[in-house]
This record gives sequence, structure tokens and C-alpha cells, in this order.
Amino acid sequence: MATSPLHQGPDEIAARRAVMALCADASRDDLDAALQTLAAPPIEDLRPPETGLVMATGRIGGDGRPFNLGEVSVTRAAIRLPDGATGFAYHLGRDRTKARLAATLDALWQDPSRRARVEDALRSAAEKAEAARHRAARRTAATRVDFLTLARGED
Repeated sequence: MATSPLHQGPDEIAARRAVMALCADASRDDLDAALQTLAAPPIEDLRPPETGLVMATGRIGGDGRPFNLGEVSVTRAAIRLPDGATGFAYHLGRDRTKARLAATLDALWQDPSRRARVEDALRSAAEKAEAARHRAARRTAATRVDFLTLARGED
């Protein structure tokens, strides 16, 4: 049986956040493959997956005054396993199936006896997400301009 968030320590909360973030970044196919390896029990929808809009905010320079950037689509789901464990998921986009899969993985992860198997099943998705971050960082670094090394034109 999953423990209540009120009874989780800071390390467990941080680990759950990391798994939920991974599920939000992963593709639907990666989440489906992870669940196939776990042979998940049947689930009950507490809240069927639904899509809505959320106002995204930004800050100039990361620390300036917040401003509204625009609305983004977000899909959420809430499920319950037969043993009473509940799982929740939110992700950018309109993929309801992905939200349901992520919520199921969240519920399974909360059971300490299943946690290691869930993390092993998500390892492939984590590796793909890390590779995508490295590709994006390389593309961004290639366009970086160091203004201190530019000639001032006084020569």
C-alpha cells in the first residue's frame, strides 16, 4: 500500500518528483513499454484524463518580474489501483492516454515493493530523455556568442 504524502520524507518526495518529471518528459510509447514490462493491474479512473489550458508565466533573465507568456495545453489524470494506491499525472499537450499511463506508473512507484521494478522499467525512457537534453544543449552551445571576445571596432 502506498504511503500518504504527509508521511513521506523529503528524499522520497524528491524521488517521486523525479519519476513524475520523467513520465511527463517521456513519450507515450516509452510509458506504454514500461507498463507492459510491469504487467500493471487494472485501474479505476478517479478523474478521467482531461485537457485544459494553463497560463504559462516567464521571468526576464530568470529572476525578473513575472509576466504572462501565454496559454498552454495541459492534460491531467488521476487513477486508483485495486489495492487503493492512487496516481496522478500532468503533462504539456493533449495526449490523454499518456496522462493515464503516467498516473498508473506514479501509483505503482509509490508502493515500496514495486518501486525498483518501476524505476528499472523507466530506465530506457530516462536514457532517451538524457540524450535529448544533451542534443539540445549541444545545439544551443553552438549558437552561443561570447560578447567579451568580440572586437570593438576601434582597431
